[in-house]
Amino acid sequence: MRKAIQFAGFVMVLQGVSGAIDHLLTQPFMGAILNLFNRVVIPRVDLLAAHPLFSNLALAVLGVVLIIATDRSP
Repeated sequence: MRKAIQFAGFVMVLQGVSGAIDHLLTQPFMGAILNLFNRVVIPRVDLLAAHPLFSNLALAVLGVVLIIATDRSP
């Protein structure tokens, strides 16, 4: 179970960083998969749509926290 949660955290980090890159520039590869949060979730939530770059970076930080938390749990 720990590996699945770490994988989910890793995917969150990838999607957050990819969304931030896509917001600032253009995503060069795997945009449909890596920008799912950026293109589907953010436009539907008004609070997130007001600050898309912050939302993507917060997703990346949340993914890092998830990875660290599962790594430290006994």
